Amino acid sequence: MRNGYIYLTIAILGEIFGTTMLKLSDGFSNLLPALGLIIGMGLAFYFLSLSLKTIPLSLAYAVWSGVGTALTALIGVLLWNDPFGILTGVGLLLIIGGVVILNTSNASGTVQESSK
Repeated sequence: MRNGYIYLTIAILGEIFGTTMLKLSDGFSNLLPALGLIIGMGLAFYFLSLSLKTIPLSLAYAVWSGVGTALTALIGVLLWNDPFGILTGVGLLLIIGGVVILNTSNASGTVQESSK
């Protein structure tokens, strides 16, 4: 299970890198950032798929997309002066809270598997 979370962390970093390169690519008109986008997203999906060997899909995808969204939003605020208001902060806290709840419910065994 530990390797799954290492893979998931790499997948999140790849997504953040790829999304940052998406902004810098300026609509795919800058070659190097466009290549960085392709590499970052390729790594993100590859390592996400590796994490799914040990982490349930619902949990892995929620963590990947939630943490990636929150960190990417913060990067937008810090690097490109994206607007940040109280609702943005509340939204990010709700995303992070949702990820924490999913992790907690999975760890405590309250997530039920469907019977086959």
